[in-house]
Amino acid sequence: MKKKIAIIGSGIAGLTLANFLYKNKNHDFMIYEKNDSLPLDEGYGIQLSANSIKILNELNFSKINSEKIYHPKGLDIYNIQNKKLCDLDLVQFNTNNEKYTTLQRSTLIEFLKDDIYNQHIRFGKRIKEVSELKGKVFIKFDDNTNDLVDYVIGADGIFSNTRTFFEKKKNAPVFKNAIAIRKTLKSKLGLAIDQSKVSLMMGKNCHLVIYPINKNEELNFVCIFRHKISHPDNINILLEKVVDQNSNLKKFFNEDFKSWPLYATPKLIPSTNNKVFYIGDAFHGFLPTLAQGAGQSIESAYELFNLIINERGDIQSIYFQKRSKRAKIVRRRSNLNFFIFHLSSKFMQKIRDFFVKFLVKRKSFINSYLGTVYKN
Repeated sequence: MKKKIAIIGSGIAGLTLANFLYKNKNHDFMIYEKNDSLPLDEGYGIQLSANSIKILNELNFSKINSEKIYHPKGLDIYNIQNKKLCDLDLVQFNTNNEKYTTLQRSTLIEFLKDDIYNQHIRFGKRIKEVSELKGKVFIKFDDNTNDLVDYVIGADGIFSNTRTFFEKKKNAPVFKNAIAIRKTLKSKLGLAIDQSKVSLMMGKNCHLVIYPINKNEELNFVCIFRHKISHPDNINILLEKVVDQNSNLKKFFNEDFKSWPLYATPKLIPSTNNKVFYIGDAFHGFLPTLAQGAGQSIESAYELFNLIINERGDIQSIYFQKRSKRAKIVRRRSNLNFFIFHLSSKFMQKIRDFFVKFLVKRKSFINSYLGTVYKN
């Protein structure tokens, strides 16, 4: 039976679900976005493992301009002084058509919006109130428009406004005592790194990640450092603690970087309404230390889509069980990486470096730790 679906939020999760619904043609849908436009100027990078590309290939991702994406061959791991510890082959998780891919977030948004932008997105829409009417969900927006739908899909991020209307039990994101900064680089600025790979540098209470985002030699740079205040008065003073560990990093912390506090969702809580689902960060927000934020948005959208089109009984229960099982795996590894990357004791750092060099050579460990995430 044909359903009418309201998708709240036009990020990666919402757009991915919308594209599959558009391709399927069996259900009516509309994306409601609170902002006035899509964030196409956000040039920071994202990483997508092979399983995410496999899903996107069903939407003809191969048609994307190859100059706007990159396929890193590996991950190089360094200490904060830029001394290489070891490297990890990322190609082992690839297939001929599904390869580990890095790109700008705006590039993926641009791709996902192509078929649905004109007819299936409404901007400037904020939910004002919700109610049930004739077995459906009645949504009223603050511009006095409304919609009557069979399903509501919350795809509006870790601070999901949709949850506040449908859930009595709070699951507010928790500040993780860390700040992230990012910027796009035109060169590696003197660091001894392989620009064709993902580079991870681990320091005292901080780590850095640098990787290519296209064929134009542009690099995404992210630095995450520990700090107990979510909105510090002067980030530059805090960044001096990173520079003190390697003076060559100072040139990265000039103007034009953006900063934000890191939050994560504390619990996995199912929807209490069988007509309301959450995907992407609205379902569960992860720390970025496994580079799975975009990937899990794509996966969750695809999982829910398949349940909807196959008209599975008790969709809510099936979806939550499958998604929460997957989220727990990603969360454990993200949290462990967060801890390992930021060790402050020099003694513990030496122990960490020894085990990192040892474990990356063990194929069984890599398949267990990363393969279960990258191959799904």
